[in-house]
Amino acid sequence: MTESVSRQLPSESATAEMASELAPLARTGDVILLSGDLGAGKSVFARAFINALPGPQEEVPSPTFTLVQTYQRGAQEVWHFDLYRLESPEEAWELGFEEALADGISLIEWPERLGGELPSSRLEIEIRYKTPQDSREARLTPVGTWCGRLAEQRGQDRA
Repeated sequence: MTESVSRQLPSESATAEMASELAPLARTGDVILLSGDLGAGKSVFARAFINALPGPQEEVPSPTFTLVQTYQRGAQEVWHFDLYRLESPEEAWELGFEEALADGISLIEWPERLGGELPSSRLEIEIRYKTPQDSREARLTPVGTWCGRLAEQRGQDRA
């Protein structure tokens, strides 16, 4: 059974810190699904995640209009998808989704636009608003290979 973990994010920098902690756990073929309301911090997470991987700091804009951006980070290629404007799940395949799943790390904003096309192994991150106004809460749900890695990371955090 998959167990979700909640994390309080009192600031944008806390969201970036969470992304920086998760980035070293990612491997080729991994998928991280980022869901939540507009402005909740999905792009903040993606920006920090990408820049936490080996390589020079880069400007990481939200791919709202381009739908996908790719970044070479050391030996890893990271695909950052924003599926908000997709009208059907099939459109994701036209964006190089299959190649991303095979050859890179995929960060996917608005994954609900994929319908039932979710990979069997993934890390689901849902970011929600909390009070006070700028506070957020992230719910991390590991599926497949992410279960062990997330549990291992949590164990290291407690040590």
